[in-house]
Amino acid sequence: MIRILMVCLGNICRSPMAEYIFRDMAEKRGLSQLFYVASAATSTEELGNPVYPPAKRKLYSLGIDCSGKRARQMTKADYREYDLLLGMEQWNLNSMRRISGGDPEGKIHLLLEHALHPRGIDDPWYTGDFDTACRDIQEGCESWLDVLTGKKAT
Repeated sequence: MIRILMVCLGNICRSPMAEYIFRDMAEKRGLSQLFYVASAATSTEELGNPVYPPAKRKLYSLGIDCSGKRARQMTKADYREYDLLLGMEQWNLNSMRRISGGDPEGKIHLLLEHALHPRGIDDPWYTGDFDTACRDIQEGCESWLDVLTGKKAT
């Protein structure tokens, strides 16, 4: 089983969307047994808070239920526990490396690293653009699923 941790600043928008979208895609491909997916924040700002309502609505519009998800912060132990830690943007990657004490095993990557146009995902909490964030997250999840299942070269 491949253990994946999705990470963003507050764990109320992008990373929970990525967690649940990845799970949904894996399930629809009949691959859910191959992955364990969770999400976390790099900051303490939103600890214990539920998924931000517009992000929750976006997931519901895709038929995905994220009830019960609460924000938590990434820990140094997460680096040992997870095989792959996917950040939404470069700032997240820098914070993830700081929290984990570096990246000696090369586990920290950008969610859109394998996309046709690698890039960061803008934080919809600030931009208000949950549609674009969701499309970017779907693209990133799809590309990682392809890479991890051997359907696309890295």
